[in-house]
Amino acid sequence: MIAVVAVALAIWALTSASSDSSATANLPGDPKTRVCTAFNTVAQAVQLNSNLDLGPDPVALEAVAGNARLALVGGGQYLLSRLDAATPPELADPVRSFANDLQDVGIHALAGAVNTEPEQAERMTQADLTRKQITDLCK
Repeated sequence: MIAVVAVALAIWALTSASSDSSATANLPGDPKTRVCTAFNTVAQAVQLNSNLDLGPDPVALEAVAGNARLALVGGGQYLLSRLDAATPPELADPVRSFANDLQDVGIHALAGAVNTEPEQAERMTQADLTRKQITDLCK
């Protein structure tokens, strides 16, 4: 229960603090480096938090699930906040798509969708395809 409350508060904090000004304002640093660094961080956070094994205890399982969902929803928002007008479109478009995919997977998981449901599995497949595309663009 604590994990669910923590995830809900984190999502609220992320969405209430977000700003549309980053879409037009130029952020500091090289746009490709900034976005690729953020992408790598998010990909690592999702991978790490989705594969934790704290044992079979139901509370541990819920804590892992909560952290995974937070990594998905928060990671998507974090990526979107790193995009600006200077980000090359060939990178910005797939990163925006990936960020939205992560948020879709995460919010549907919070709403009770499981990975074996066809719609959730399709969301996850799409996110993984886009992740691979971005990995190649960030080389």
